[in-house]
Amino acid sequence: MEDCIFCQIVAGKSPSYNIYEDDLFVGFLDIFPKTKGHVLLIPKKHYTWVHDVPEFGSYWEIALKIAKALQKTFNPYFIQYLTFGLDVPHAHIHIIPYYKALSVAETVSAKENFSKEEMTEIAEKIREAL
Repeated sequence: MEDCIFCQIVAGKSPSYNIYEDDLFVGFLDIFPKTKGHVLLIPKKHYTWVHDVPEFGSYWEIALKIAKALQKTFNPYFIQYLTFGLDVPHAHIHIIPYYKALSVAETVSAKENFSKEEMTEIAEKIREAL
């Protein structure tokens, strides 16, 4: 889908801070992160919803692998997985580390801003832990 930003990332037409890639999936840092290490995991093939991905079990196994790398790298208090995906109609799992106990409202409103250099460094650290 030409107008899908995630398909453009898969095709190498849009830049991303990749942390994981295999034949079926790509993981990269969210450019509008809620926290340090906020990752999006997407299938390379365009599916609208996470439950449409044929390799559903493998998809979640990779999400867990990334979460363990986040745990090892940044030692967050907890990690949240979100699959709502209404902003971009391409299946994606948000894997979001949080660094202190928060209410649901606080997790929803969390927002960070990192420089390109910081994003590159964060991605490197996660790749090393994988």
